[in-house]
Amino acid sequence: MTIRHDGLSVEWLGYATVRIETPDGFVAYLDPGRYGVLTGEWTAPSPDAEAAHPDPVDYHARDADLVCVTHAHHYDPDGVERVASADATVVVHEAVGAVEERDAVAPAELPYEVVRVSDDDHHVISADEGGTVDIWTVAAYNDPDGPYARADGSVIHPRGEGCGFLLSLAGTTVFWPGDSDAHDALSRLSVSLFLANISGSVCMDRHDAADLAAALDPDLVLPVHYNTLDFLEADSGAFARDVAKRGVPVVLDER
Repeated sequence: MTIRHDGLSVEWLGYATVRIETPDGFVAYLDPGRYGVLTGEWTAPSPDAEAAHPDPVDYHARDADLVCVTHAHHYDPDGVERVASADATVVVHEAVGAVEERDAVAPAELPYEVVRVSDDDHHVISADEGGTVDIWTVAAYNDPDGPYARADGSVIHPRGEGCGFLLSLAGTTVFWPGDSDAHDALSRLSVSLFLANISGSVCMDRHDAADLAAALDPDLVLPVHYNTLDFLEADSGAFARDVAKRGVPVVLDER
């Protein structure tokens, strides 16, 4: 299903993959690929799972002008190549390198213009259709003293290894926090469309994301990054009801 918001066409393709298109035809993808969501191989994590998840497809659109990758867990060179056009710009956090256990080549080896970013950057990408797209990055991490730290204080997402993205496309701001706790600093952003990460377990859960949505007060909330794997299972309906009760518009993009 395609969500329409302020002139943008937005589609959750599964896991962390989101496609965004402006009225002028500029196309951006966030964290494309992994776990079969773009190859047609994804299946529900268990027969009893509440896995209202986009249907997997063998996807080779290759229509992206811009591809953004938040961190190594979401980096999939095959996914990038399935969505990126020949002259695409690929924006990747500077900590992402080759991932040998997945046979994932380093971003520098991708056949595109690759821009490396930290967690506090601003870049401007020129659109062939005219105009520009602004990209800001924000820190995405688990607090060692936070709810998603292990018993020994270690975390799955240490600070400095990933980022979230705030995009300004055709005058509309879209925020994808990546895999992160719901830090107070995020609530100070000016956001029109909030792509809420509601999975919990390894990052903010639906309760944290609902609190952040209320603080951001965006024009629309669309939850993503849930129900792909068993440890990412979340109740999207409960999240939507929670956000709506707070007076924030919310929509689900599910099969």
